[in-house]
Amino acid sequence: MTMINVTGPKPGDRLVNLDEKVFPDHQASEGDRALIMMHTVPFEGSVGLVNLLTTTRIIRKGFSTTLCLYGPGVLMAAAGRGFPNVGEEGFPGNLSMNKQLDTIMAEGGTIHACRFAMVALYGMRESDIMEGVKPFHPLDVLDVLIDHWHDGALTIATWTV
Repeated sequence: MTMINVTGPKPGDRLVNLDEKVFPDHQASEGDRALIMMHTVPFEGSVGLVNLLTTTRIIRKGFSTTLCLYGPGVLMAAAGRGFPNVGEEGFPGNLSMNKQLDTIMAEGGTIHACRFAMVALYGMRESDIMEGVKPFHPLDVLDVLIDHWHDGALTIATWTV
C-alpha cells in the first residue's frame, strides 16, 4: 500500500472559494417585512444561534423584522442566564443567544415571546425574560403568521424538538 502525504490546513488557509457568490445580494424594498418563527431549544445544536444570526442579517438587508419565540424558543430570551452570576459567561458562548437578541433589538428588530410557553411549559414570569422582548398571547402565534402573509412577507419558520 502506498501512503500519500498531504500537507494539512493551517490557520489562515482558505479551504473553499468564498470569492464566488452564486445569487444576487438582495436588499429589501421599502415596506418589505420579514417574520422569523423559532420553536427551538437553546444550546441544543446550532439551529437557534444560526437563526438569530440570520435574523440579524435580514434586518441589515432592510427588512422590517419580527422574531417570534415560542415553545422552547422562549428560553432564548431568559434574563437570568449566566454563571456564577447573571450576565457572566460560565463558558465561552454562554450568553451568545442573549447578546444576539440584544443586537437584533438594537438594530430595530421586534422580538416576541409566547406567554403560554413561558408559563405553562417553563414557569417563567414576564419579568424573567430580557428587557425589550414583548410577550404575546398564544393565539397570536397563528395571527402573526397571517398578518405577515397578508403583506407577502419573507417568512422563515423552524422547529426542533
